[in-house]
Amino acid sequence: MLVVDDNKVIRQLIRVNLELEGFEVVTAGDGVECLDLVHRVRPDVITLDVVMPRLDGLQTATRLRSDPRTGHLPLAIVSACTPYEVDSGVAAGVDAFLAKPFEPAELVRLVRRLMERGRRAALDGRAESAVG
Repeated sequence: MLVVDDNKVIRQLIRVNLELEGFEVVTAGDGVECLDLVHRVRPDVITLDVVMPRLDGLQTATRLRSDPRTGHLPLAIVSACTPYEVDSGVAAGVDAFLAKPFEPAELVRLVRRLMERGRRAALDGRAESAVG
């Protein structure tokens, strides 16, 4: 699990809530740091804030989607989720949105759902490559 948010308090809040549920969590302070970490960490799910310095969450999502090594990763925007952010996120290939402030239980449900979707996609991809 890779949590990307420029606000340290929010990063820690998300991290603690997910770790209490048994998830391994690595954090990044912006999109540049996310792109540096993603190949070393190999997360099952990435959560992205939208407004961040250097590289925002929407640009990060676009870059992750355009890279064959990360294009399959489930992505969730955890932000204010304005209509602009949702429309832009959908266009960037984001899988889910969680509006701040959020209930910790909502966050956990979202991450579990995305992890399950990611596992199914990985299994489907392996089955297709074994057949083809």
